[in-house]
Amino acid sequence: MELLQTGYIFLIKSAIALKCANILTIQGLICPAYNASKAAVLQLGRNLAAEWGEYGIRVNTISPGYIITAMVTQLFQKFPERETEWPKQNMLGRLSKPEEYRGAAVFLISDASSFMSGSDLRIDGGHCAW
Repeated sequence: MELLQTGYIFLIKSAIALKCANILTIQGLICPAYNASKAAVLQLGRNLAAEWGEYGIRVNTISPGYIITAMVTQLFQKFPERETEWPKQNMLGRLSKPEEYRGAAVFLISDASSFMSGSDLRIDGGHCAW
């Protein structure tokens, strides 16, 4: 069978959940199932990249930081201290907006990333760099 077309897949997971197990425990975020699910998305992306690369299919992941969504806004109503604390946890001192990930998504599905597979784009305002 001759390959007629190449393709791409990108998966999105939360970078915050994987920051560092000891930091998360200190901050009180003890949710092993949630954190493991985020690690699983990264590994799934790597495995799919290895399996499907020979067919010209690229697989990459995006690891975003905290994003202001309707769900997060509701969470801030229940836990107002998080609205001031979470922005302090990254180098830019703010939370992201969904539209700030458009460029990364376009990059991953464009020819600009034609030699990129099995990689993760961490877009978290520097959260994980500390």
